[in-house]
Amino acid sequence: MKHLACRYAPFGFFLSVFLLLAQLIGLPVAAQTAGPLTEHAAKLEQLQIPAGAILPVRLNHGLSSKIAGPGQQVTGRIMQDVPLPNHKKIPEGAKLSGRILSVERSASGTNGKISFRFENIEIHHRKIPIVANLRSLAGFMEVQSAQTPEVSPGFGTPYVWATTRQIGGDEVFGVGGPVTNQNNETVGKGVYGGVLVHVRAQQESRCRGALDSEDRLQALWVFSSDACGVYGIQGVRIAHAGSTEPVGEIILVADHDDVLVRGASGMLLRVIR
Repeated sequence: MKHLACRYAPFGFFLSVFLLLAQLIGLPVAAQTAGPLTEHAAKLEQLQIPAGAILPVRLNHGLSSKIAGPGQQVTGRIMQDVPLPNHKKIPEGAKLSGRILSVERSASGTNGKISFRFENIEIHHRKIPIVANLRSLAGFMEVQSAQTPEVSPGFGTPYVWATTRQIGGDEVFGVGGPVTNQNNETVGKGVYGGVLVHVRAQQESRCRGALDSEDRLQALWVFSSDACGVYGIQGVRIAHAGSTEPVGEIILVADHDDVLVRGASGMLLRVIR
């Protein structure tokens, strides 16, 4: 019996040493893993999206009053980093989600209508509630055209230096270059993935310019500083943008037949709260 105990003693000893080392190694690793995750979650908790912030969005799917139904999900993608106060941002790629509220199909004597709202921004699997109105809507061909250089860059010229024209008329003189409006006034600058400009409003438009005295730069992606209304989508208009009651509810109507907004269309939303 004594011989048997001696035989298995090394096994017990090494098992104890192994468990001790596992605890010594595992605790710092766990602490290192939890630290960044906890810090990241805390930053998201502190993320404040102020009223007036512009969200440049690409629709992930089409909207049609012919086939859509109430309760159906509406989703989009943030297409450019959105700068926020205190050096924070909503990252490009964040998901925007909402739902369709009501649908009226085209029938004899009536045209199609669709009502929806956006309700959340999802950043790294965490949802932040929002209420937003629609400032501008553009078809996917308009979006593509705004990303295509007006003149092909010369041999050896970086593509990002090429001049492009925004939806609404602003001109972008490449990444790092100025953005000028139709009056040749500088309103911002070109950046990777879009533009940072001061939001403006034409006198006859329903859209508003800067909502605060700071008039900070905003991310407008492929849209002009004063873009407002519908571009490149025939027979569709914004009947209610959501800036007044019912706040956050966006209503699109067709001038004839049904509402049809194709996937990959662009939107500018403005946060109300």
